[in-house]
Amino acid sequence: MEKNIDYTQINGWGIDADPLNEPTYPIKKYTGDDHNRSNWIRPELQQDDGTILKSNERPQISAVFGTSVPPSGWSGKLRKYAFNFSENSYRHWLPLLFADRVNVVEGIVEDLKNRYVPNVFLEKGWKSEWKHNRRELMVNLIATIAMTALVIMTFRGKK
Repeated sequence: MEKNIDYTQINGWGIDADPLNEPTYPIKKYTGDDHNRSNWIRPELQQDDGTILKSNERPQISAVFGTSVPPSGWSGKLRKYAFNFSENSYRHWLPLLFADRVNVVEGIVEDLKNRYVPNVFLEKGWKSEWKHNRRELMVNLIATIAMTALVIMTFRGKK
């Protein structure tokens, strides 16, 4: 059973009920459109021409999306696999991270197929690193070589 309670006696009650009490005044130029924002007409949606990877947590695709590089190859298969899982899952994000690395290798293979040898030294920014951050570059290169050698020795030892 609800009693008649006078909420106006509560300090701060209904503070947002007065439309003239604009908390951003005098900075904001109030036009009155703030109260009409729920009456907007949704613009025409972008057309999907190819494969669009969509979160399984939303019923439809986003209003705007990128299609300049549709998923392809092994990296595309990994991306499609990742989108079967919720965005709060490692099974979503780890395959996407791995797909990025696979895509780099696919790009190098594609370059070699087209008879272009990539200049890794320049494309990775190592010239600038050598000039401005030589010590860190050397540490990273040595660590990469050591890890690669360790992986190779591990797999060779299992045969």
